[in-house]
Amino acid sequence: MVVGASVEESVSRTARLPKSQRRDQLVDVARSVFVEQGYHAASMEIIAETAGVSKPLLYQHFPSKLDLYLALLDAGIDDLLAKSDASLRDITDNKLRVIATIQTYFEFVDDPQDAYRLVFESDLTNEPQVRARLERLEREVIKRIAAVIKADTGLSESQATLLGAGLHGMAQVAATNWLRDPTIPREDAAELVAMLSWRGIRGFPLSHPPA
Repeated sequence: MVVGASVEESVSRTARLPKSQRRDQLVDVARSVFVEQGYHAASMEIIAETAGVSKPLLYQHFPSKLDLYLALLDAGIDDLLAKSDASLRDITDNKLRVIATIQTYFEFVDDPQDAYRLVFESDLTNEPQVRARLERLEREVIKRIAAVIKADTGLSESQATLLGAGLHGMAQVAATNWLRDPTIPREDAAELVAMLSWRGIRGFPLSHPPA
């Protein structure tokens, strides 16, 4: 926004944005409002005002505040899963894959846009559509971790999935706690947790030789 420009001029310029860019703009603004105020305290009026658009324009893209929140939640979840996929796809050594997976969590909670709070600290977890998304995220992350464990240990799918759930919980809790007191550098903290994970996993019958 140009300093000194009127609201009408700002809205006019915004109105010329392509639909996809407009949606991205509104999502970015809404993220900061939801993170700062929480879902219940935020309002579509505040989001529209912060974005410099009219409420009807905001409702054209998102029929309700819940729809807008779900769009933000989906974006945060997709980002975490994409980073998790990349860490598993680009590295072939299973020990390093475990480290990379834990690093992904720490990077996610350290996101300056605070996307992690929409995923892990939502104040709307009793809403069925929100709960379903968080459960999908948990399933998908556990599935990815379990695949690494199964390939490396020869454990059954059920056993690997149970261990994957344990590692997922440890990574999430450890990363969130680190953020509250980040006295240890992020990469060092993530590697410390990853080493605890790996040393536990390699206690099982291994197809991967111990380092």
